[in-house]
Amino acid sequence: MPAVSFQQVAKTYTGARGLFRALDAVSFDIPQGEFFGLLGPNGAGKTTLISILAGLARPSGGRVTVMGHDVQRDAAAARKVLGVVPQELVFDPFFTVREALRIQSGYFGVRHNDAWITELLEHLGLADKADVNMRQLSGGMKRRVLVAQALVHRPPVIVLDEPTAGVDVELRQTLWAFIARLNREGHTVLLTTHYLEEAEALCHRIGMLKQGKLVALDRTANLLSATASTMLRFKTDQALPAALAAQARITGRIVQLKARDAADVERLLAALREAGMRIEDLEIGRADLEDVFLEIMQAASPLPLPAVLTEVAA
Repeated sequence: MPAVSFQQVAKTYTGARGLFRALDAVSFDIPQGEFFGLLGPNGAGKTTLISILAGLARPSGGRVTVMGHDVQRDAAAARKVLGVVPQELVFDPFFTVREALRIQSGYFGVRHNDAWITELLEHLGLADKADVNMRQLSGGMKRRVLVAQALVHRPPVIVLDEPTAGVDVELRQTLWAFIARLNREGHTVLLTTHYLEEAEALCHRIGMLKQGKLVALDRTANLLSATASTMLRFKTDQALPAALAAQARITGRIVQLKARDAADVERLLAALREAGMRIEDLEIGRADLEDVFLEIMQAASPLPLPAVLTEVAA
């Protein structure tokens, strides 16, 4: 039995511009104990899929199960085995951190779990904030509480929807150390993130969405090896010649050029010298998950909308 199963999941909306398909027959399973990454550009359908999994949205078609429980027909049982950390900072301003966690425990019928609450507070760097009112916390601290609330009932499946967006490096390190430990102990983790270095370091397997369609699904190592190539990286303050700029990925002063082999590296370096480019911090390395992601997104064909779709209200 998979921890999470998406079978032909579809979601359509209607708006001023007509029908919009957010998800198009998305199907994949996440085995128990896996650390799975769900990647895609903004608007790809990641949060829609998570919302359906969490029971916050209804699919237009298809079926989703968590530990064998259908999220629509057996919503209460599915919710008990699922812990979700949402993107939005949602909190009750009338309680302290410890009180909020005790109340959250009560929603799942869990009592006398103060030892686990204390452990969560310690591992998430909240021990000194346990008796502080929620509204007095910084944004980063509130996000830590959201993580603790998702874990307070010890769910076997943990869903992290952009958990480190806009937070400091300390929280990222603390969070990932704790989540990695829970994964080693058997918890299944589903992660969506725009920080691809996190996904590369943490995830056993990765799925990629584009315009609501699953365009890649494989083990992280396989994605890297299948698409990886040599990358020439350097910094410059000059504009690249048009021929090189057309094949480069440029981020500020950092330029990355793909090379097939050593001869291609020599060709690129010769072209840079001939153009009189002044370069700094030259590196030759392997492609990373960001390179793979961009290549797959650029190769994936756009999703055409059919003439007729079944409407399900958003």
